[in-house]
Amino acid sequence: MRIYLTGTVQVELGQRLLRESQLGGPQGRFVLAYLVTERKRAVTQGELAEALWPDALPPSWTLALSAVVSRLRARLGGIGLPRSRIIGNAFGCYQLTPPGETWVDVEAALAGVDAAEGAIAVDNPQAAYGPSLIATTVLRRPFLTGQDGVWVDERRATLASYLVRALDCRIEALAANGELELALTHAREVVRLEPYRESAYRRLMRMLDRHGDRGEAVRVYLECGRLLKQDLGVAPSDETEALYRQIAG
Repeated sequence: MRIYLTGTVQVELGQRLLRESQLGGPQGRFVLAYLVTERKRAVTQGELAEALWPDALPPSWTLALSAVVSRLRARLGGIGLPRSRIIGNAFGCYQLTPPGETWVDVEAALAGVDAAEGAIAVDNPQAAYGPSLIATTVLRRPFLTGQDGVWVDERRATLASYLVRALDCRIEALAANGELELALTHAREVVRLEPYRESAYRRLMRMLDRHGDRGEAVRVYLECGRLLKQDLGVAPSDETEALYRQIAG
């Protein structure tokens, strides 16, 4: 079984596909994402309800939640999953138990980041090429568009931090593969995502230097210094200064 939680949420089982439009609306989509993400443990009805309705619980929320879960269970059963067991309900808790091997896009992306970082750590950036590509592809997709709340916000923040880590690895892998133009594109993206992280500027400066564009590398350094001084009241670190001097000659 394959489950996609980023972009368009959907479930694949063999040749059968459960589309986002068939999940029972935004509430069904959210419950699926929550139970898939937390599937290694039982989730209390209260926890799930508070995540689903973060502003205020509706009247008779237990019945409302039961209806959402029942609809979702029926839709999952419609593609061949065991309806009586796919979402268990006991002692006031729910737990999703997918049969056999289950691939989840978000989990594959996070594992890809770990694998890519491991390859970079042992100075084998080429081995980071595939895992970082999978991770950046998945993590660029939006997560539960149109829904808010503490749980959604926390998941988005986690995925955003992993995206930056994936891009860091992707840059090194692309550079090692001689794809400097694409490495530069990703390096600039990281600076946009985290404009106060000096390591992002240093990586961009190194990529520009390797590309033979020292003037642009110096401009990036000056922009980094301006932003840090203007917004944070600090100067670039000694490491950034040393890289600048090395590039500027």
